[in-house]
Amino acid sequence: MATIQIMINGLPGNLASTLAGFAIEDGRFALIDHSLTGPEITETQHRIKETTFRLIGPQTRQQEIQSIKESAGQFTAIDFTHPSAVNENAEFYCDNHIPFVMGTTGGDRDRLYKTIENSDICAVIAPNMAKQIVGFQAMMEYAAQNFPGLFEGYFLTIEESHQQKKADTSGTAKAMVEYFNKLGVDFKKEDIIQIRDPEEQKNRLGVPEKHLSGHGWHTYTLVSPDKTATFRFTHNINGRKIYAEGTFDAVNFLTKKMNQGERGRVYSMIDVLKGA
Repeated sequence: MATIQIMINGLPGNLASTLAGFAIEDGRFALIDHSLTGPEITETQHRIKETTFRLIGPQTRQQEIQSIKESAGQFTAIDFTHPSAVNENAEFYCDNHIPFVMGTTGGDRDRLYKTIENSDICAVIAPNMAKQIVGFQAMMEYAAQNFPGLFEGYFLTIEESHQQKKADTSGTAKAMVEYFNKLGVDFKKEDIIQIRDPEEQKNRLGVPEKHLSGHGWHTYTLVSPDKTATFRFTHNINGRKIYAEGTFDAVNFLTKKMNQGERGRVYSMIDVLKGA
């Protein structure tokens, strides 16, 4: 397979920086040494390993992206920017004919999908890039479709813990609510317990201190009305390697689809898993 050119946007953010670090060592990719970033970033450069990235703010990105495309040619963007930038970034990619993989949650999702469907590029969009977690969600979706009402009357508690700087509620947790609702549980997304306090994460949950700045712990607890039965589902992720692996698989998948002539399509990580 030919080397795939990628641009990782969102530097100097933690997840974007981690992805860049993995990409530098991955022979499948040629990493462009520029990154689109937010208006709050005052830095103009960010160094990862031996590579110095030029950071491009919103004010100059249209001019800069044209220059990058002229020198680098076609590339795929990886977007893990702030939730408030989801729609604006997607419109920018579509206007500039840049296929992209987006793992950021938030934004107007209907507008996001329509933007891509009316464009000449494709995108992979998912609230979670970890293939194993996506597979777990697919199992829950199967149960919801085939065993509706299975947990009717049960009480549900959802706790999700992420690094202190994560601005929004976990997209994975919110997606799980829909499955539990179909399984008969009365629960609203607003009832998700969001944990961002490092002391609580370390002392009550047991998150290792070295992973306080980068983790995703989720626990879903179901208790029967008479409290004689308890079911608990947990997935705890420390670090970000699992997300990098899934993201790079999504890039390979998207490249294949674009090369096959697909346009105006939004794919999920389920599509990536299936290779559809």
